[in-house]
Amino acid sequence: MVYTRKDVSTLTAGEKRRFVNALLELKRRGEYDEFVRVHIQYYVSDGEDGLRTAHMAPSFLPWHRRFLLDLERALRRVDSSVTVPYWDWTRDRTTTSVPWTKDLLGGNGRRSDRQVMTGPFAYASGNWTLREGVTDTEFLTRDLGRAAAPLALPTRSELEGALADPVYDVSPWNSTVTKGFRNKLEGWGSGRGSVSWRNHNRVHRWVGGAMVGGASVNDPVFWLHHAFVDLCWYRWQRRHAGARYLPARPPGPASDQHERVVARHEQLPPWDVTPDQLEDVSGIYRYA
Repeated sequence: MVYTRKDVSTLTAGEKRRFVNALLELKRRGEYDEFVRVHIQYYVSDGEDGLRTAHMAPSFLPWHRRFLLDLERALRRVDSSVTVPYWDWTRDRTTTSVPWTKDLLGGNGRRSDRQVMTGPFAYASGNWTLREGVTDTEFLTRDLGRAAAPLALPTRSELEGALADPVYDVSPWNSTVTKGFRNKLEGWGSGRGSVSWRNHNRVHRWVGGAMVGGASVNDPVFWLHHAFVDLCWYRWQRRHAGARYLPARPPGPASDQHERVVARHEQLPPWDVTPDQLEDVSGIYRYA
């Protein structure tokens, strides 16, 4: 049966509670930390050894679509009524709006060490100790809006700049491309600092703390953010009928093997699935 992903701002108190409880149960079982490990493993940048899949590559969108599906299936094994809600950061833009409420994700980190002190994922609750990461920090951290160097969330017009591009991606299929929907949405730009962070990337930076880097899955907002990124792809597909994932075929020999990317009909690690098999999700879920 096709299920529905809802805007987080429309969730009822009961829906919030069931979503949070399912996440906490996955954490208790140790399943959640495996999702953190997988994302760290596939968080590969341009120029690093290995096939680029999760980031800085055309497969950014199908990779995270499948990653979301795996998390959602795990949640639904705990509670079949649960789906991953999406956070529309072009509309809910303040540090006190959803999803930063005590009954959902909790709020900002405290000034001294950015530790999140409120909500069900606060370290003090005893239910959300970070066990996988690139640092030894055990508590969830956030720096919403970056107090020391303020940063605004992407606007609707900035997102529209990505949605309007009719081509999925272009050569050389990495973080340097200036055309194509994929990188305009993923958000790698030229220059340094805030001007180089767009759309998806800027949201990670705006949240700050644990959301910066490969261990970003440690903050549950990761899933709400990527559900909205997935919705953007969903909308792009409907706006540009017939537009497909690119490259359709493996790119020609690169100067070095670590710059290889996944073509449309190639397997998308770590799963036995191809990008083209993830382009149509109409039989799995829809968005409200």
